[in-house]
Amino acid sequence: MREAKAGLELQHEVEQFFYREADLLDDRQFNAWLELFSDDVRYWMPISMNVRFGDEASELTRERKDSAWMDEGKETLTQRVKQIMTGIHWAEEPKSRMSHLITNVRIVEVTPDDEKPERISTRCKFLVYRNRLHDEVDVLIGKRKDTLRRFEGSWKICRREIYLDQNVLLAKNLTTFF
Repeated sequence: MREAKAGLELQHEVEQFFYREADLLDDRQFNAWLELFSDDVRYWMPISMNVRFGDEASELTRERKDSAWMDEGKETLTQRVKQIMTGIHWAEEPKSRMSHLITNVRIVEVTPDDEKPERISTRCKFLVYRNRLHDEVDVLIGKRKDTLRRFEGSWKICRREIYLDQNVLLAKNLTTFF
């Protein structure tokens, strides 16, 4: 019985972490959002391709070998935030109205264990709604794989893999954070 309770508490803690992150993005609190990432973070979004049935292994671009929508570290994420916060970023002037929805949060692996977790691997689904100007609407749906590590009592994202459920980006730009 004790293991199930520890598991539920950890599940709740991880979900609340991701919900808070979504609120920070929606509220444009990008500097606070950056604080959720470790200094050695890997933020990676491969490109999906249409492949024949049975060729699923080649559906995504390969990490560190092929192009990706995003392949960033903390420094690059920080530069993107600084650029958006200037107020003259062409893709965010006027600023977008956004909603980040996170669902189906699952804890896949806990190291060393639920009693004293130091590293957690998770999976979740997301929907990002973006409205800009009068009639620009983007809906981005996909999956995420996140790895969290505990630093001085707080969780930090040390790896994020983002998988869009589309292979052609219909949005005019990709300034969105996931």
